[in-house]
Amino acid sequence: MINLTILIPVFNEEATILQILGHVAEQKINDVRLEVIVVDDGSTDRTVELLEQNANLYAKLIKRAHNGGKGAAVKDGLKEASGEYVLFQDADLEYDPAEYAKLLMPVLKFDADIVMGSRLVASPCTRVSYFWHKFGNRLITFIFNILNNTTFTDIYSCYLLYRRDLVDPADLMTDGWEQQAEILSRAVGKAANRPGGMYEVPVNYYGRTYAEGKKIKAYHAIAVIWTILIRRLFR
Repeated sequence: MINLTILIPVFNEEATILQILGHVAEQKINDVRLEVIVVDDGSTDRTVELLEQNANLYAKLIKRAHNGGKGAAVKDGLKEASGEYVLFQDADLEYDPAEYAKLLMPVLKFDADIVMGSRLVASPCTRVSYFWHKFGNRLITFIFNILNNTTFTDIYSCYLLYRRDLVDPADLMTDGWEQQAEILSRAVGKAANRPGGMYEVPVNYYGRTYAEGKKIKAYHAIAVIWTILIRRLFR
């Protein structure tokens, strides 16, 4: 039996939080037990109220008093995680929990250490979105691969699944969007010397527009690239 922590950081997601948690609860995978941890990052809408009224949809709810950014919420969640593996899930509807079985296949079959869900590898359905977002993602993925001698196609997919002991949350130095690059860099640095290996699987993507609540901006790529460089130099 594999224990998998699903970590869901949320901030003002009253419109989608119950729907996404419902989709997570529907996932039944043989030999896999899910631990769902929700971290509210100081929401000012009805997100916390809805969560408290539906405590059956998660194992733990962490309530941050003030908004500290997605990375700060992730740190708090990782400190409470008990699963052998961790998988990140955004609270919006851009990524579908129905993909969990695909993400877990390399773990169950090959004892994988890292699995990335890629939106760029033969995905059956990807919503047409912003050109510069795709360009930026390809750029940071290219830089990451050169520096780490890897062949990822989409390092900023939300669906990063990794063996929890690869990354100690106490070591994480970032709190912003660049934190995923730090987590992946640290995980790859350790996984490179393990037999389990690193894998990608195709996932669907239903991206939001800015009008629908999308938060990431082009300038976030600068911090991401800097973090990739720093982690490679000081691994």
